[in-house]
Order: sequence, then C-alpha cells, then structure tokens
Amino acid sequence: MIINTGQRTDIPAFYAEWFANRLKEGFVCVRNPYYPNQVSRYRLDPSVVDIIGFCTKNPAPMFPYMELLKDYGQYWFVTITPYGKDIEPNVPDKHKLLENFKRLSDIVGVNSVGWRYDPIFITDKYTLDYHLRAFDKMATALEGYTKTVVISFIDLYPKVKRNFPEAKEVTAEERLALGKEFIRIATAHGMTVKPCAEGDELSEFGADCSGCMKISDYEKAIGKRLNAPKKKGARAECACYLACDIGAYNTCKHLCRYCYANAEPSKVLEKSSMHDSNSPFLIGNYSDGDIIHDVPQKSWIDEQTTFNEARSE
Repeated sequence: MIINTGQRTDIPAFYAEWFANRLKEGFVCVRNPYYPNQVSRYRLDPSVVDIIGFCTKNPAPMFPYMELLKDYGQYWFVTITPYGKDIEPNVPDKHKLLENFKRLSDIVGVNSVGWRYDPIFITDKYTLDYHLRAFDKMATALEGYTKTVVISFIDLYPKVKRNFPEAKEVTAEERLALGKEFIRIATAHGMTVKPCAEGDELSEFGADCSGCMKISDYEKAIGKRLNAPKKKGARAECACYLACDIGAYNTCKHLCRYCYANAEPSKVLEKSSMHDSNSPFLIGNYSDGDIIHDVPQKSWIDEQTTFNEARSE
C-alpha cells in the first residue's frame, strides 16, 4: 500500500522528528478531519507499506533520519518556486533548496524525486518574464537530478481568497504562453512537464497531461509493479493516486499566502503548538471517545509481473 504525507501539511519541513519516531514505533494515528473522534491507525512497516509519498518545500530536516526510510519505497515532490518572503514568509532560501533537492536526489535516486513549480500566478512583480527567467535558472540547476516538473496555476479557493485577496486567475493566454515556454525549457534539461489538474491544453506542446502522481510513477520509483485498488483523484480533474494521508490541516508553518490547506496564520500557530513529537498523532494525543480503526493493510507489489512488462494506462 501507499502512505502519503503531504496533502495536508509539510511533515519533512516541520515534523521530521515526529515522523522518525513514528517509523521507530511502527505505527501512526490519524484523525478524520471532519469527524475528529474517528481515528485511523496505520502500521508503518515495509512489509505492508510499499512506498511513502512526500510533498515538501524543505526536505533537509528529514536528512538525519533517512536511514529509517531505507527499507521503504519513496517518492518525493519538492516544491521550489520563485516567490519571496512577501508570498512565502517561512520558506528557506531558494539557492539552499536547490542544493537540498540535489542532495535528496543523490540519496533516493532520480526516479524518486520530482520538482513542483506551483502554484503559478501573475502580478506586477511576478510577471511572465520573471517566471520564465526563474524557471530557466531552476531547470538548469536541477538538470540530471529529476526527470519530472509539475506545474499548476493558482486556484482561488475560499482560504486562498481570504489570505491572498489580491490574487487573480491566470488567463488562458498567459497559461499557454508560460506553459509552451516551460515545456521547451524543461525538455532542454531532460524533464517532462506534468500539469496538475489543468486539463490537456498543454498536451499539443509536449506536456504529459495524464496526471502528476500516478501508480506508474510510484512503480518507476520502486522498480516494481503494484496491484493497487482503483481510486478516484482528490478532485474531478485530478488523475493522481492519493490515499492514506497522515497529515493534518492548519499545521503548515510556511504560511504561504496561496495555501489551500491553511486557514488564517493565527489558527495555524495555535494548532501547531499542540504538536508533541512523541505522540502517535501529529497534533495532540488520544482523547476520550476516540474510536480507533486499525486500517487493513497489505503489500500491493505484484511479484508475478516484472517491471519491464508493459502497463496499459
């Protein structure tokens, strides 16, 4: 099976010690975000967890604990964007992040790490030309360290509108202009552009619009076939295979203004202050009335099929 860590918060950046403790103890508890007394308990054991998916803006705090992950398959998405502290207040220096990305790639392998350049938005400061220059510099720096770059354009969810009221939708003309040039630049540096939930408007220019995190991507990372149960994406336009996320909303302390998973910063700081690195839960601990559900888990690895056999997707 697959465990995901990154749709709700950034565990490597802010909760690496906690996750390392969970790996050592061999289990993790996750509250249902809508029914908090319903708790899912997952075993963290490579005999049943085939791969762990990470999505982070800063993998470095996890580096001291990579030995704990050596028996697990891994796929990492590392988001590196061109925005400053006005947009991403607590994201580390981008030059350092590029170096961290390369170190991570050296550890887990080029097929196990992808670059995310998203979300993309346009302002008087962050213009089309600004994005093109930044993308070209980053793609040049990351050449040989990944084969994938995921892009998406900003979605104005209610939380985004509240925290970033001046944000505007990117026009179709801007999307095509940027997308076409990003694909040209990425291709020159050995990368495939995968738009995230953006339809297929960039396919004619060479983008892979089939989904940015499919089972085939996990398979390539671990070099094995997976007999994964059928599952829908997080949104109607999303083809990604996302399941079993162990994070919690309103706990990412990057405080990016475009974040869909955080409410106002004060709530994030209040909730994250309840974190205990020794707890089975990311936030808080067991409570009266908790209903614990031990999630059935098994390996999805297909031992009968070689990785070289074609998959029809």
